[in-house]
Amino acid sequence: MKLTVNGEEQAVSATTLAALLVELDYEPDFLATALNGELVPMTERERCALSDGDRIEILAPMQGG
Repeated sequence: MKLTVNGEEQAVSATTLAALLVELDYEPDFLATALNGELVPMTERERCALSDGDRIEILAPMQGG
């Protein structure tokens, strides 16, 4: 399936948001996620089904100053 992840089109095999984070090697405990512009809480990622053409935003905190 093709998704747009952080503005870049990607072909993935994941069917849920939780599986996508694993497939893309993200550390899920430290992220904010959105599906088609709607925030998806960490507790909902396992049940959040993905569809071809979805837009995913994955935000991670950054250190710096």
